[in-house]
Amino acid sequence: MTNEKIALGIIIGLFFISLIVLFCVLIVKLYINKVKNYTKVIYQKDIDFQKTLNQTILETQEQVLNNIAQDLHDDVGQQLTYINFQLENLKLDNTDFKTVLNPLSESVGHLAHSIRSISHSLSNQLLVQQNIIRAITSEVKRLQKNSKINIKFSLESDTGKEYSTNEKIVIYRIFQEIINNCLKHAKATEIRINISTNPYFKMTVKDNGKGFDYDKAKVNAKTLGIHNMSSRAAIINHELHITSKLGEGTTIVLSEKNKL
Repeated sequence: MTNEKIALGIIIGLFFISLIVLFCVLIVKLYINKVKNYTKVIYQKDIDFQKTLNQTILETQEQVLNNIAQDLHDDVGQQLTYINFQLENLKLDNTDFKTVLNPLSESVGHLAHSIRSISHSLSNQLLVQQNIIRAITSEVKRLQKNSKINIKFSLESDTGKEYSTNEKIVIYRIFQEIINNCLKHAKATEIRINISTNPYFKMTVKDNGKGFDYDKAKVNAKTLGIHNMSSRAAIINHELHITSKLGEGTTIVLSEKNKL
């Protein structure tokens, strides 16, 4: 009988120990889940803060660019119009100078046209009102007229997708930044631009320039352009993929996130 009581006591003791262990395991799991959820919330808040910060920076940059565009259009543009008007009057008053002044008038006219094109390129007002593909196509045509580099553009498909104002601005500014880098740093003789919107947006810009060490560039504080483009892309849930090697050119792909 005593042995049975001892055995029963051991069983009851083990049962309570098991309950305590199980309770501890549950507490630990709850704690771990709580930590995970808290970490997730903090991480999401950090992402939201970064997006808000990037959005604020983007809005500030756009305002500055719009101001510059307005100044170019209103001030510089008007000054060139006035100069051209004066030249035309001078030619009418002095017919002997007409041959000499004609090239100058043409140069002023070309400069005024370039200023207008640059002004439109910097301002986002027209961009917001029109289709992003049409805006990029117009910019490519402008670059093809003024650049010594061979620029080729192809549009595989255009589904007529509607883009938000933010998407238009970010995609267009990233495109401008990529092309600007090609023209200033790559020393390329050819740039190929390909855009597809089916089944999702994807823009590929490839040059045959000198290329660069992308791994080093990612940690180099001087390469702010790359970081700025990536940050901008994140605002509209897009991502930037860059492939580059010294002497082998550079390929940059902008696409909707997780679509590559």
